[in-house]
Amino acid sequence: MPFTFKKSALADVVIIEPKVFLDGRGFFTERYKASEFVEHGIKTVFTQVNQSRSQKHVLRGLHYQLNPKAQDKLMIVLRGEIFDVVVDIRKGSPTYGRWIGEHLSESNKKMLYVPCGFAHGFCVLSDEAEIMYYCSNEYAPDLERSILWNDPAINIIWPVSQPLLSSKDICGQLMHDADNNFVYEKGAF
Repeated sequence: MPFTFKKSALADVVIIEPKVFLDGRGFFTERYKASEFVEHGIKTVFTQVNQSRSQKHVLRGLHYQLNPKAQDKLMIVLRGEIFDVVVDIRKGSPTYGRWIGEHLSESNKKMLYVPCGFAHGFCVLSDEAEIMYYCSNEYAPDLERSILWNDPAINIIWPVSQPLLSSKDICGQLMHDADNNFVYEKGAF
């Protein structure tokens, strides 16, 4: 089995560790294999792949898209290191408003599966980081939303106190004011 699937403290968010084959030439690893993901409850069909590069202390997030264009995401760091954060925004969820953070890097090769109903963001820890993420729906700018990265109700402990932010992220909404059409369904995953 080329993957280890670990449940996180937030139901449905999964940390995935691929098996890495190293030799004198470099390494080989599988990043996605539908049959194994399905076997572990991840039935997502990915329809768009994005890649971004950011410099140290850039913080992107907390982003999500509303239904019917909500996106499951599979986050992969190709170069550098990030602190990846996921916030449960599903109304009625027992973990509503809670967050987890995971270090993803080119060296640990961990991946993070973020299903619909969770806001997502990351902060770059290395001099530069390059991230690739698979999405289950295409980008729909009219349905994109952003929660304020430092919302005191969520109280994320970011590894940087003065991040570099886009104008969109500076103007994010507080979670309790944000447009949100996600409702928790027990056993949906």
